[in-house]
Amino acid sequence: MNPTRNAMSWEELAIYAADPIDQINGLNNPYSSLRLFNKSESQAIVTLYRDNHAWCPYCQKVWIWLELKNIPYRIKKVTMRCYGEKERWYLKKVPSGMLPAIEIENHVITESDEILFVLEEIYGPLGQSLNENKVLEHRRLERELFSSWCNWLCRNSLFKAQEEQKKENFKNVAKKFEKELQKNASGWLTPVSTKNGEKPGSADVIFIPYVERMNASLAYYKGYSLRDEHPIINTWLKNLEKLEEYRGTQGDFHTHAHDLPPQMGGCFTDSNKNQQLFAQKIDIGSGLGQLELVDFKVDQKSEQHFEALALERVIKHKERIVSVSPMKNKLFDQPLRAALTSMISKKDCRPDENSASALRYLRDRISVPRDMPLLSGRLFRQALERTANIDGSDLGPKIPTKNRLDQNPIQFN
Repeated sequence: MNPTRNAMSWEELAIYAADPIDQINGLNNPYSSLRLFNKSESQAIVTLYRDNHAWCPYCQKVWIWLELKNIPYRIKKVTMRCYGEKERWYLKKVPSGMLPAIEIENHVITESDEILFVLEEIYGPLGQSLNENKVLEHRRLERELFSSWCNWLCRNSLFKAQEEQKKENFKNVAKKFEKELQKNASGWLTPVSTKNGEKPGSADVIFIPYVERMNASLAYYKGYSLRDEHPIINTWLKNLEKLEEYRGTQGDFHTHAHDLPPQMGGCFTDSNKNQQLFAQKIDIGSGLGQLELVDFKVDQKSEQHFEALALERVIKHKERIVSVSPMKNKLFDQPLRAALTSMISKKDCRPDENSASALRYLRDRISVPRDMPLLSGRLFRQALERTANIDGSDLGPKIPTKNRLDQNPIQFN
């Protein structure tokens, strides 16, 4: 079937876009500057300072904790150093520039664990307190798991045996985590009883950010499927993915694989058959399917829902997307509409010539969850790649590994 040349107009595309979400009282989302949970704005005495791109794992920890507790709070977004210059107004408030921070009645607290201690004192713990012996043990185990992952991912192995030793060490610590998860019938480390069933407690929240990043980075750089190798962790992740409090914060494999190197000081590849396959699928935007998001039924109706969410986000920011594209000067307008037409209609749409590199530039710089939910990002990336492939094989500018200044939020204000 030959691709059509008739890309929908923006007016035609808008018919298929989702309505803007309720950022204040609706589902957890990365766009909100105020979260109330249907409570009074006067109760929002907490301000959370987190990074613009939702890349910071420590910000994610506090963010999820606040959402699970339904604590009204305000959000102000700050630039991480790896993708831009720290705002002066923030440095006046927090001279170290550290993220996250919270402010309560003009009192600023930094470091994620200290923040949670303060929030516990005011609002009570999320299940067991962070200071309880069992939770202290879990916190030590999380640091042990982090250390084994970091040692494997971020320190180069000089020979194969050293690489295998690092891998085995990580697997052994991950199995310790699985044993702890099996101690409760709920599958949570420290379950919290709610009217809607049991939800994760503080110990679980502490593990979430880096286990999410382990899942992505080990697939991309090592060819290691965390969910296949560790079925108990897989079940824990499945249960998390059922919670809107978590899904609103969740990044995808493409985002993490490329945002981690500047944050971690580099990530080292162990080239093998799985690693090459996984990295190639992640890079072209097809993703790894169930290894990224397991228990979300993706049928025609749900696909249309997530496509509509992607479309709403793109339409809202289309002028900025076009202006920062390598094509610039409105030349990217038609190729962008062609990709969106392909996504919505399921029919290939021919872009203007010499647009492949610009389409792949955008494909590589969709940030989940900053821009859109995980499944929306996956579907939009796939449409961008299909459309680029019609034009040719040209790649966009490479994603930096020393910094991510290509994602400086000043460009997207």
